[in-house]
Amino acid sequence: MNFAQLLFPDFSLILCGYLVCRFTALNRKVWEQVESLVYFFLFPVLLFHSIVKSPLDLDAASSLMGAGLALGAAGIALAYSLPHWPWLGRRIDPRLHAASAQVGFRFNSFIALALADKVAGPEGLLMIAVLIGVCVPLFNVGAVWPMAHHANKGFARELLRNPLIIGTASGLVANLLGFSMPVWLEPTVNRIGQASLALGLMAAGAGMQLGTLAQAKTLGFLVLGAKHLGMPLMAFGMARLFRLDPTQTTVLLMFSAVPTASSCYVLAARMGYNGPYVAGLVTLSTLLGMVSLPFALGVLN
Repeated sequence: MNFAQLLFPDFSLILCGYLVCRFTALNRKVWEQVESLVYFFLFPVLLFHSIVKSPLDLDAASSLMGAGLALGAAGIALAYSLPHWPWLGRRIDPRLHAASAQVGFRFNSFIALALADKVAGPEGLLMIAVLIGVCVPLFNVGAVWPMAHHANKGFARELLRNPLIIGTASGLVANLLGFSMPVWLEPTVNRIGQASLALGLMAAGAGMQLGTLAQAKTLGFLVLGAKHLGMPLMAFGMARLFRLDPTQTTVLLMFSAVPTASSCYVLAARMGYNGPYVAGLVTLSTLLGMVSLPFALGVLN
């Protein structure tokens, strides 16, 4: 399978988002509203429907969930370890590292959801929804931890109010209780899911900016290396360790190689750190995803 060709339509949508934001009246303020619509409504509906429409085998999913959590913990540990590396660690600014470490392990759920169905079909969409549900809390805690002295307000409450977690958790409960989507509602929900993927990818492109990366090249190189090389290699090892089946392995490798979360910038800026530098890393990560995804899916897989 030619994964570069498979991924091209989605990265074309990212490029469209970038061009529309930069060269039309639909500027960044417009796309901030689009991101809110996708994040708080469209994506939770997609996650809920993806989980509800397919029977969930908890025994089979437990290995994937374990591998996802182990991968997340290993990615966080790798990102945190960078200042302690011999020679290179001395060239890292601690405050910049605190803001940008999250780039090394978080993931762009817009892109992950858009690719899952293409890479592994409806079963892949169910699996990525499960991974999002178990990994988002871990990654959010990991992202905030190095900036914790600025986060002295109800972080646990923020996790519980996360729309992606709510959509996933409610979908899991509904699935286990035997709930099925009414036939008359299926077409509407399917169209919401399609809209969420297209708008989410374009929003990812609209947020790209590269202007501030020259401030700390060594740190940027290490963080992005951890994300786009370290994470796929660790995912390969976790798939072996947890004895995942071929479909689960494909989904975990894709999950490890997608670009980092666009909300990294928002979190860093909100907590008083260098937001523009983190935004540059997010942009470069989005571009590097065009390399790391074919590497993970075509070489490691």
